[in-house]
Amino acid sequence: MTLTPKGYKPRLIDSKIRRFLDAFGAVSVEGAKWCGKTWAALNQSESCFMVGDPQGNFSNRNLAQISPLSVLDGAPPRLVDEWQEVPSLWDAVRAQVDALGKPGLFLLTGSSVPNRHGVMHSGTGRIARLPMRPMSLLESGDSSGEVSLSGILDNRIEPRSTGEVSLSDLVFFILRGGWPASLSPKREAAVELPKAYIRSVLEEDVFRIDDVKRDPHKFRLLLRSLARNESTVASAATLRRDITEYDGEALSEDTLADYLNVLRKIYLIDDQPAFNPNMRSSVRVGKSVKRHLVDPSLAAALLGANEKRLASDLNTLGFLFEALCIRDLRIYGEHLGASLFHYRDSYGRELDAVLECPDGTWAAFEIKLGAHQIDAAAESLLALKKDMEKDPHAIPPTALCVVCGMSSAAYQRPDGVLVTPITALGV
Repeated sequence: MTLTPKGYKPRLIDSKIRRFLDAFGAVSVEGAKWCGKTWAALNQSESCFMVGDPQGNFSNRNLAQISPLSVLDGAPPRLVDEWQEVPSLWDAVRAQVDALGKPGLFLLTGSSVPNRHGVMHSGTGRIARLPMRPMSLLESGDSSGEVSLSGILDNRIEPRSTGEVSLSDLVFFILRGGWPASLSPKREAAVELPKAYIRSVLEEDVFRIDDVKRDPHKFRLLLRSLARNESTVASAATLRRDITEYDGEALSEDTLADYLNVLRKIYLIDDQPAFNPNMRSSVRVGKSVKRHLVDPSLAAALLGANEKRLASDLNTLGFLFEALCIRDLRIYGEHLGASLFHYRDSYGRELDAVLECPDGTWAAFEIKLGAHQIDAAAESLLALKKDMEKDPHAIPPTALCVVCGMSSAAYQRPDGVLVTPITALGV
């Protein structure tokens, strides 16, 4: 019998954890705090050790520090939760995997990357690492999942009516985010969790990562800049200028680099890398990442957005809606083994999202809030594909898709472009 918590909502990562436990001695599930790592791991664990348990004046942490191997004794898979609080546990797990020589022994969860100090071995071949993110709309029950991303990647879609979607609901999905703890409270209370998350990051997490005291005010300035530049290709220099322009304060190049590194270590930023389908083409392709916080609710909280303000600011709402769709496309794509990118070239042509499959084929996506934007998005997709088909060194997309917010149907247009609402998309 596993330790599955009462009320556990199944996650897409569940099947991958099971596969990895069959192949590796240990699996490390890593991601932002509050995204559901512990419950997902308990769902497949037979025993557990909670490093951060406060009982007995944190006696578990003290025991793990004194004798790491002693806390690993228990029925497998044994969960070691928040192992990064005692980094030597990583090497203890690796040693046990080597000694016992069996798969499926341990599950580790961590919400930050510890300093290399105290970790002697990478764990390659023994400990598999799995990224986990907040819930997609499918996992939270807000998408019907009746439109298969797998089918879209194969350039097919079953025409169907998917039901009306209100702007109010889309705004709420953004403000609430994909945090499991926000699913049960009332609608008004659910939007408070991302604000509490930001407070916790500024007051605790940015210091606990390496015990270096940093300026929380400057961290807040950086987070606000990242929120203002959500879903855009903003360079480090742009972030620094943005902070100076909007907040009237300067952030040095070294400080910015250090703070961004901390945010990566606590899995708070989840940037979208650039895609190049033309490795030998003369077309210059942008290499800058597209900026994203790990969940659009964090950007909304940092901007001080509420339902009324977002509904009246469609420009900001468009960027945050794109972030919501990118979060879900990334989760669904990774479940299918695909990698997420964006595309931008020297001619100004862009794609909001690219999903590249393991066999090298790829699909191009445009993301639009309103159904009235579908025609223009489809024209853009078709024009880019036509140009790539003329380039002997290019690999054109095998599928073109518009992901929409306020659309009530999934279908394939006469020109071949697929259309789906985000609230109907699944794996």
